[in-house]
Amino acid sequence: MFRVVIPARHASTRLPGKPLLLLAGEPMILHVHRLALRSGAAEVIVATDDERIRSACNTAGAACEMTAERHASGTDRIAEVALRRGWADDDIVVNVQGDEPLLPPALIGQAAALLAVSPVASIATLATLIVSESDYLDPNVVKVVARADGIALYFSRAPVPWDREGFTSRPPGAGRHRGARRHLGIYAYRVAALRRLAAAPAAALELRERLEQLRALDMGLSIAVADAVEVPGPGVDTPEDLARVEALLRAGGRS
Repeated sequence: MFRVVIPARHASTRLPGKPLLLLAGEPMILHVHRLALRSGAAEVIVATDDERIRSACNTAGAACEMTAERHASGTDRIAEVALRRGWADDDIVVNVQGDEPLLPPALIGQAAALLAVSPVASIATLATLIVSESDYLDPNVVKVVARADGIALYFSRAPVPWDREGFTSRPPGAGRHRGARRHLGIYAYRVAALRRLAAAPAAALELRERLEQLRALDMGLSIAVADAVEVPGPGVDTPEDLARVEALLRAGGRS
């Protein structure tokens, strides 16, 4: 059994009011809530600090909880919900981002199942192969490197692992990114680890890379990584993303 919490805030820097922006005539947060319901989760909750988001959820019959405004991250918001509801340390909760209206529901269940069968891990997440050199070199595409047993070694905005010989001997576009993996921003947590993360200060590497998962590694928490069973559609960070996802939703597909 697992639960899903979808953290949602109105004050997005690049796209203010993002959770309530309309896609195919409906607020984006409701698209995400609906797909999470199809994941097999026992419970799906939107966690927000904005009354407008709660009102939209309530109107649609989507479970929603108000959380404190002070939270710096979605992880903190989910930890508040877990504490308030008294979830047990070993319970599994999946963080589904509210700007992923084309996330395949199967990936939510996959992340939860991966954590359930990984006794050494406190967190589980997913990745896909990087298919272009431009993505490999793009700092907005987060890369993950894992051990042979699937436990994460590092996450970075830099192009890792770096093929020293390949970049010397091969021209651009000749597969120099081969084998690199893109991290998908979906996390399954054991509640005990979630509470520890929310209570801990930011780590130096986390601040440098602007990647919260590096705090978990710095704390010695193990993160299990597996290749996603499906490739997700695009998320929404910009007006251009919104238009693209709108077109895909109306066409009944995704890129």
